[in-house]
Amino acid sequence: MIREFAGIDKKYTYFKTAKTLLQSIPYDGTSTWGKGADQGFDAFLDAAENMELYDIETDSEVYKSGIHILPPITEDSSPEAMVLAVYNKTKELISSGKFLTFFGGEHSISIGVMRAFREVYPDISILHLDAHADLRDVYMDTPYNHACALHEAGQKTNLIQVGIRSMDVSEKEYLNVDKCFFAQDLRLNKSWINDVLSKLGSEVYITLDLDVFDPSIMPATGTPEPGGLLWHEVLDLMKAVFNNRNVLGFDLVELAPISNQPASDFLVAKLYYKMLSYKFKKGKNDE
Repeated sequence: MIREFAGIDKKYTYFKTAKTLLQSIPYDGTSTWGKGADQGFDAFLDAAENMELYDIETDSEVYKSGIHILPPITEDSSPEAMVLAVYNKTKELISSGKFLTFFGGEHSISIGVMRAFREVYPDISILHLDAHADLRDVYMDTPYNHACALHEAGQKTNLIQVGIRSMDVSEKEYLNVDKCFFAQDLRLNKSWINDVLSKLGSEVYITLDLDVFDPSIMPATGTPEPGGLLWHEVLDLMKAVFNNRNVLGFDLVELAPISNQPASDFLVAKLYYKMLSYKFKKGKNDE
């Protein structure tokens, strides 16, 4: 059964008229510590149904631009097969001309999405928010492990990484230090958001692993890391990027719900809605 986002009126959910498509990919096949990212989408939808739909900051109700939830991509026979299925579906969705949003699952789901966008938009910049660099070329016998999620993008796109605070020494070979904003350095750099913008091209895809947030406000991830970003730091960056660049789409990954602790789920629902509010805010896009 396909649910509607936030329980909105059905007239705002039709594929033909909705400006935004929401594609879930509940894959959790290569995660190596905490499991449960395949359960994230339902928890996200549950939280969204309890969220106020008027956004104070943008003075908008972005759901009225239309949000259509697509059937999930459920291929899980192998990491390779999942990435191929996601890639093929993303290529199809790009041709729709709608704003594309994706919800994991673990971070490996983003590989196929970014590959499809890169083929259509060869000058695309990838903005990667994460606690982990995810730059391994191969991990656990596959290049499609969640620990390899940004390797291909790092080799073939303009990859900008923000919030990184954990990596394996083998990843240094693939890390572009000039385009990586380590979490430990952000508090010392008052202009870091402008510095991020200066590295981005005109067309941007955002891939956001929820463990970029500090676990004090976002514990429900498979591999939480101390020293992360806080709510307004992430929102300030998102607002600046949406205001100053053409964001083509985004994904949110690695929500692993904790039973009877819905705060993380609600944070993700609010984050998703805020990002749409920035995309379609008054004066930026035709309503």
